[in-house]
Amino acid sequence: MTIAAIDSHTTLYGVIGDPVRHSKSPVMMNRAFAETGVNGAYMAFHITPPMLKDFIGGVRAMGIAGVNVTIPHKQEVIPFLDEIDASAQAIGAVNTIVNRDGRLTGYNTDGIGYVRSLKEEATAELEGKTILLLGAGGAARGIIHALVKERPGRLVISNRTSDKAQALAAAYEDKGELVPISQAELSHWCGQADIVINTTSIGMHPLVDALPMDPAWLRPDTVVSDLIYNPLKTSLLKEAEARGCRIHGGLGMFIYQGAYAFEYWTGKPAPAAAMRESVLAALGQS
Repeated sequence: MTIAAIDSHTTLYGVIGDPVRHSKSPVMMNRAFAETGVNGAYMAFHITPPMLKDFIGGVRAMGIAGVNVTIPHKQEVIPFLDEIDASAQAIGAVNTIVNRDGRLTGYNTDGIGYVRSLKEEATAELEGKTILLLGAGGAARGIIHALVKERPGRLVISNRTSDKAQALAAAYEDKGELVPISQAELSHWCGQADIVINTTSIGMHPLVDALPMDPAWLRPDTVVSDLIYNPLKTSLLKEAEARGCRIHGGLGMFIYQGAYAFEYWTGKPAPAAAMRESVLAALGQS
């Protein structure tokens, strides 16, 4: 693959986070630009919370056309934007910013990217299923926002702080049956769930041996999904696979959330296969 030369017409894009140097987004997005002939360059910017407001001012001043937003800025960036898409507003988090002539609009592509990946790679039918989510943070909120549209039978939310699980369930109580549970109830619901989704960062590189729950609680026929893509197969997924579960990693969500962002920015169809290939190569899995 040949990366297009940067010239005076090149448009700048990027990802912000703290930390951010581990991100594979630059590899993925620059490959997407090269594949589609877009004269763009994508960089990673290490932005700490005190720098966030000034950075957003810089997006306007420099004409940065698009920004991906990762931890810990997905909620905090909202007050600095001009407009928030309805889905991002409902989720309460932004992972994609589009700059249209200095007016910044926030979107959230996490949930739709995840559900697309889950349906394509693990289980095509979500209607009527009992789905257990581990975690009640911004990632869980985005996924629930997308999942309720699939009409699952029940969404069960487990979090170390039970009040966060209760608040998240209450926010979507008019969309279906949401059940907040305590940690003491987790083993029971693991045995009841058709799908278990880890939305936490437990098990992410470099703490790859950590587990968000006891895999012994899983039924052999359960679909076990992890949002983490580095490592591609987390300890949770390895243990679940050994118990006869069907497993689903976070790479597809990462690819598709980026693909939707690319399409918001450029208006072109995203080259998802090439994007996946570039990330796998960067992870040493090509």
